[in-house]
Formats: sequence, structure tokens, C-alpha cells
Amino acid sequence: MIPTQFDYLAPETIEEALAALAEAGDDAKVMAGGQSLLPVLRMRLNAPEMVVDLRRIPGLREISEDGEFVVIGSMATHTAVVESDLVREHALLLSKTVAEVADPQIRHRGTVGGALVHADPAGDVGAAALALGAEFVIVGADGATRTVSADDFFVDLFETAVGEGELLTQVRIPKHTGWGAHYEKFVRVKHQWSIVAVAATVRVEGSAIAEARIGLTNMGSTPLRATSVEEALVGQPATEDAVRAAAQSAADGTNPPSDLNGDSDYRRHLATVLTRRAVLAAAGA
Repeated sequence: MIPTQFDYLAPETIEEALAALAEAGDDAKVMAGGQSLLPVLRMRLNAPEMVVDLRRIPGLREISEDGEFVVIGSMATHTAVVESDLVREHALLLSKTVAEVADPQIRHRGTVGGALVHADPAGDVGAAALALGAEFVIVGADGATRTVSADDFFVDLFETAVGEGELLTQVRIPKHTGWGAHYEKFVRVKHQWSIVAVAATVRVEGSAIAEARIGLTNMGSTPLRATSVEEALVGQPATEDAVRAAAQSAADGTNPPSDLNGDSDYRRHLATVLTRRAVLAAAGA
């Protein structure tokens, strides 16, 4: 299907982009990599009058470090994140998660910021960002910036803290240097959206788990933390039996969907199995 007609603007500064969004209001859509937006436009699920393309704005693709944070520009592609030595060293979970996004073609064009703002609960990146305690830098129409924690960023289905006329410019990841990490994704067909997935990063001291952070994909209308599992893992040996016992509560407090890929009970069971696998892999067990 062909999209409805729209005007196209590719500003060269954040200020120009914000001005365009302010002028167009509800009739504008922001395009990052376009890998989420373009299918929506082709299916005419949305018909904006203006598309504001951020690709020409310098600086939004940079990956750098700022003290105890890895800073990822919102327009950094999935491929750039996977290939970044900085991300691999200090935010291994994000690197491993993004490597599982779709296929190489989409990773080459799609952006981390675009995926996060799109906020599909079956998308991969949100669970890792939540588990890592990411912070999101958002700039408003007046040029003022605000920083939103991952716990407050994901509001509801396809809805984030980025409001009308605002732009996500940076994702700040607290360094998890030396932490093990793994993303366990369950799909029926390679490269499809996750039926359920688990993003786990753990810090092991000796033979015991000192800290654990776990994000769940597609277990509700937003990415979720498996906090009960995180708490149960602390001080436990990184063994099959100990991790299995802790992972039994992975689905507590979740509200997974029921669809052709499986009902909610099936997904709850998957969450416990995948959490066990992800934690053991992250711990190197």
C-alpha cells in the first residue's frame, strides 16, 4: 500500500526540528531510522501531514562516555551500538540485545532512539535499557532539556515520556563494567518480534551473584523489571538449582498478551524458563 501524501523536512539542527514540530503540531511525525515509521505509513495506520527526518542533524549519532555513563546519541544505529567497543565494555547487555534486533539490514538503518520512542512492548531494546537503569535526555520546544529515568520513560503501549513537540536526544547508560550479560529471545521465526525475551545482567563475586538486573520483553504494555528475581538472586551461587528457584517468580506482576503466538499463561511459563537461561548465561555458568 502507498502512504498518503505528506510534506517532508530534513532539518540540520535540533532547533529547526523543534520549530517544525511546533508549527505542525499533531500533524507531524518524527523519523529517525524509519524502520518502525515507514511500515506504519505504508499501511496507512497513521497519515501525518509532515514528516520531520532527523538524519541530517550532527551529533545525534555519537557514542561517547561522560564519567560513569556511556552516552548514546538517539540517532546512533543499532549496528553502531553493536560495533562500539565502549558499549561492549561498559554496557554489554545493550550490545548483546541490540545484536538480536531484526536482521542486518534493519540494524544498519534503524536507530536505538527511534526504537525506544516507538516503544513497542515486543521490541528488544526497551528491556535492556530498563535493566541497565538508563536515563533519557529529552529536549522541548523551548530548548530546555530534562532527564527521565528508565522507570518513568515507558508510559504505556507505544507511549513514552517524550511529549508532543519534544525530541529524545541522548540515552545515558550507567556503566556496568565487568558485569556479565545475556539476552535470551524466544521466536518461532528468525528475526520476528519477540514472543517473550529476557535481558539479564549480573555481577558475580567469587562464585555468588552480588547484583542482578533483569528486564522482560513483551510481558505487558511496556518493558518490565523482574525485581523479585533480582532480589532473590543476590547472594546465591550461580548454579542451575539456585537460579531456577529464583526465576520462578519472573512472571509475578506481569500482564502478557494472548495472541496467535501464545496465550498469557504460555508467556508466563516462558518468562521463567528464559530468565533462568539468561541469568545462567550472564553469570557464565
